[in-house]
Amino acid sequence: MSTQVVRWTREDLTARTEEVLDVYAAAMEVPRAEARGRRAVIGAHLDRKGLHAVAAVDGPRLVGITYGYRGAPGQWWHDQVRTAMDQTVAACWLNDTFEVCELHVRPELQGTGLGHALLEDLLAQAGTTTAVLTTPDLETRARRFYRTGGWVDLVRDLSFPGDPRTFAVLGREL
Repeated sequence: MSTQVVRWTREDLTARTEEVLDVYAAAMEVPRAEARGRRAVIGAHLDRKGLHAVAAVDGPRLVGITYGYRGAPGQWWHDQVRTAMDQTVAACWLNDTFEVCELHVRPELQGTGLGHALLEDLLAQAGTTTAVLTTPDLETRARRFYRTGGWVDLVRDLSFPGDPRTFAVLGREL
């Protein structure tokens, strides 16, 4: 079979949440049980304004996923990031932004251009002037992927409550 990139509706994302979590677990190399703990996070995102999702499927099998929505004050992540930013930077990057929540590709397909195809299709639907996301604040394969895609560091060494890791906030002009 060949992999196809398809746009998903809220209903698709809702119906296939368990598969999304399986891709997350594989891509992030975490136990499935840990990934299942993110079910509520996805559920909270389903009603957000400007939600878009793009999936990669190989026949019936989900092999990649990305989704996001328009960021706005009052949303937990948005407010955490805004607080960590200089107000001038926040005004430039967060006033009309699309927040990329997840981008995951099964390990056997990483490095094939699939992540790039998913992300570019997602951002083509954004309808905003900027896009932002967080990634661990380490020199990882993901960090290099974003950097080569035109993403720039906006905040470094950001901690979120309940997570021992530090993150970088990245932005890209659309």
